[in-house]
Amino acid sequence: MKHFLLTWLGTAVALLITAKIVPDIILSGFTAALMAAIVIGLVNAIVRPILQILAFPITFISLGLFTFVINGLTLWFASSITPGSGFEIRGFIPAFFGSIVLSIVSGIINQIVNAID
Repeated sequence: MKHFLLTWLGTAVALLITAKIVPDIILSGFTAALMAAIVIGLVNAIVRPILQILAFPITFISLGLFTFVINGLTLWFASSITPGSGFEIRGFIPAFFGSIVLSIVSGIINQIVNAID
């Protein structure tokens, strides 16, 4: 349970950092980041596997590069299903770059959390 909470908090912090780096990703505060982290986790657990299966031929042909598009779409979708929550992404391009930045920052934070844990 402790690991889950640390990962959740780490993802929320990574979202806040991503919102500072990528324009057009808006987070109103830490509470919005916590809620967004939950929604992103649920979307990644439910919607993303379906998209990966449906997009497998394109992903195979593009040698895996289409995965970046899927990640951007899932991040954009997560922001679109939470209107008024303080988490907003204004377009696909910010979602695309935000997903790249988020995965890098989240990976660094998770390495730090795992070293502490």
